[in-house]
Amino acid sequence: MQDFMYEEEHRAFRDAFAAFVEREIVPREEAWREAGKVDREVWRAAGAGGFLALSVPEQYGGASQTDFRFNVIVSEVLARCQVSSVGFNIHTDIVVPLLAGIGNDEQKGRWLPNCVTGEAITCIGMTEPKAGSDLQGIHTVAEKQPDGSFILNGRKTLISGGALANLCVIACKAAADGDHQSMSLLVVEDGMEGFSHDRELKKIGLNGLDMAELTFENVRVPAENLLGEEGMGFLYLVRGLAQERLIIGLQSLAMAEAALEETVAHCQERTAFGRPIGKFQNSRFKLAEMFTEITIGRTFVDQCIMEHNEGKLTAEKASMAKYWLSELLGRVVDQCLQLHGGHGYIADSPIAKMYTDARASRIYGGTNEIMREIIGRSMGF
Repeated sequence: MQDFMYEEEHRAFRDAFAAFVEREIVPREEAWREAGKVDREVWRAAGAGGFLALSVPEQYGGASQTDFRFNVIVSEVLARCQVSSVGFNIHTDIVVPLLAGIGNDEQKGRWLPNCVTGEAITCIGMTEPKAGSDLQGIHTVAEKQPDGSFILNGRKTLISGGALANLCVIACKAAADGDHQSMSLLVVEDGMEGFSHDRELKKIGLNGLDMAELTFENVRVPAENLLGEEGMGFLYLVRGLAQERLIIGLQSLAMAEAALEETVAHCQERTAFGRPIGKFQNSRFKLAEMFTEITIGRTFVDQCIMEHNEGKLTAEKASMAKYWLSELLGRVVDQCLQLHGGHGYIADSPIAKMYTDARASRIYGGTNEIMREIIGRSMGF
């Protein structure tokens, strides 16, 4: 966010979280990228610092913080520090709001305190081998039993945080050929017989953020783990998409800003033919173009943040933010790598990591083709 959007409490939170990231995360980022996942201890440390599940009510150990600007600070600090290993935003901005928003009092008391402390790490299971952006195409089935419990069968894939998560919100249907009105959400916990975290998936980027397949073989899920009402799962998930897509958009912009800063420094320090490469007209023009587009993007995403804070952000505008800003990030990191030359192509260089990390932003949260479809439909087509 631009500085005028901060108040004193935002600045204090930003400074505290930035110090936490520099102390607890940045020194371990490379090791986590090599390992393919983070240590659980960093989740507990983040919880102790008050940086997780910010909106959880105080009665469950949270901060009752409904100002979305605090969530934005977490995502932007991580992006600007070139950290992509921790899945705090999935937990805080996507899964926990579902638990807090539609969970009953018993469920909130059972799950939310551990979400705040980092003892519980959450993920959301939507994508399947044959169903991605088309959520209505899922085939994971939950058959209701006479005692009210469910027998869950199916498989989820490409689940970010799926290897570490011990509390998983799973989208499922009453029957494999059911429509979206048969979709429900079940909370599956580690230790349930028949539930397994299968092979961890290696990615071309975001290497420290684990991704896994989740398998359910006759998993008996008790009735008290039904989240919300039966048949309302699709609606619950759709309601949260605007926030998820806004988060992807603002993360994309923050990463683009970090890539530009890295490249400006390189162009000031790297010389060719006796002068810094930033002095060449082509370099100046490319840097000027990126700076202009990023400035435009910053103005747009900050407007979206404030509209979301007021409950006025529309689905189509959130789709615009996700689509345009992730596309902007792709253009920026590609050009920044080009300006780094051969040094940028070295795998452990900061710009190379940002280059590979950035590619996923055009895919997850709904592909950018789907974003265009949503925007087009909002125009009456």
